Amino acid sequence: MGDVVIGTCSWTDKTMIEAYYPPGVSSAEARLRYYAARFDTVEVDSTFYGLPRRDYAHAWAERTPPGFTFHIKAYGLMTGHEVDERSLHPELREYDYEVTERGRIRNPPQEMVRHAFEIFVSELAPLREAGKMGGVLMQFPPYFTANRAHRDENLRYIEYAHEQLDGLSTFVEFRHPSWVEGDQLPRTLAFLATKDLTYVSVDAPYGPGLSAMPPVTAATAPQAYVRLHGRNREMWSVPTETAADRFDYLYTPDELSEWKFSIASLAQDTERVWVMFNNCKHDYAPRNAREMAGILGDLVAPREDGVATGDPAGDPPPGQMGLGL
Repeated sequence: MGDVVIGTCSWTDKTMIEAYYPPGVSSAEARLRYYAARFDTVEVDSTFYGLPRRDYAHAWAERTPPGFTFHIKAYGLMTGHEVDERSLHPELREYDYEVTERGRIRNPPQEMVRHAFEIFVSELAPLREAGKMGGVLMQFPPYFTANRAHRDENLRYIEYAHEQLDGLSTFVEFRHPSWVEGDQLPRTLAFLATKDLTYVSVDAPYGPGLSAMPPVTAATAPQAYVRLHGRNREMWSVPTETAADRFDYLYTPDELSEWKFSIASLAQDTERVWVMFNNCKHDYAPRNAREMAGILGDLVAPREDGVATGDPAGDPPPGQMGLGL
């Protein structure tokens, strides 16, 4: 029987900064220390838009207590997304790649993608050395499908990506339902289990007119991973000014309770379940994370400092808030 660790998919969203952190907690260092005094894990979203930097990874490790875990979202180039040319690491600019009218990289050469993986893994070394590196979230785009024409090629790419991550735990999040529809579901889960890859379970708007993943839960590796995106149907499939607008949703206690049985089942079949809230608009994610901890009760791993997960009163020890860049 495993345990559950709960956190959010960002600690730096603009609206979260405005709504969650109290006056005086205004620097990057202070915000991370404040967050890490209340939660034991977080997902780094900024690495989707640009490769991680070693100095940032070192600072994250330094500013968090022992036992804290970072999960890192893969750079878009590594998961088949078009990325802004301006985000490219200097070493990646040496390759011959196609640029769209909007300045996005399209059809990068395989060697360029391989090099992106190499930089990604290398720059995260400080987290690995500090024992604070969790898994890498490989969130594939909606056009990465299990349709017959592309399934085998896409499965080979998932295996390739896992190999390039040099032993880091790999969390696979699909965004097209073809991966779990009909006879494809057991094939998908069997493939992931054979490769020791974690299937990412999601809660998101689902139903007629929406191309989103259903709330399938499955244990395919020693760790399970659940991401709760909110249920904002109106904003899910339309262009938004910011990503946070798509996740502008506050779960009710009843909606959170719908996940209790599924999370408990995952814990029964794994060593640990990570439950991550991606509704990072205002203070919704940390608020719902705290509520989920209360709903799950003893399933939640106890914190070393004795403070309840998400407890607003869980201030760090005197002098720990700090100031910095």
